[in-house]
Amino acid sequence: MNQNYQNHRRFHPLFHYILSLLLLLTLVVAIWLIIRNGISLSAILFLAIVIILVIMFLLIRQYPLKAQDRAIRAEENLRHYVLTGKLLDARLTIGQIIALRFASDAELPELSEKAASQNLSPDEIKKQITNWKADYDRV
Repeated sequence: MNQNYQNHRRFHPLFHYILSLLLLLTLVVAIWLIIRNGISLSAILFLAIVIILVIMFLLIRQYPLKAQDRAIRAEENLRHYVLTGKLLDARLTIGQIIALRFASDAELPELSEKAASQNLSPDEIKKQITNWKADYDRV
């Protein structure tokens, strides 16, 4: 399937749906147990374990994305330099740079300048891309 604006977001059902719903359900049960049975050592420990799992769930997703964002910034800076002889505009945010990675080589220089000068949102940048460059490797 060709990637485009409508289908470029990546969801991993096991992580985004099943694990997140199970964690939410477990958190609700932990709170319900404290309300129903009162504060006890076992209820507090159960709630603490659930909170630890929620924090781990969030960090497990955030850390690889941060590393990937840094790699995308370096890749797009290099691609822009190869195409124009200049690095990307320093005004561009990481979100804008991530959106620009979908632009073809022909569109990148003009669209990156427009994004920096008009402070386009990542979504606005993606909507302006006419020749989509797919990224199937995003975590």
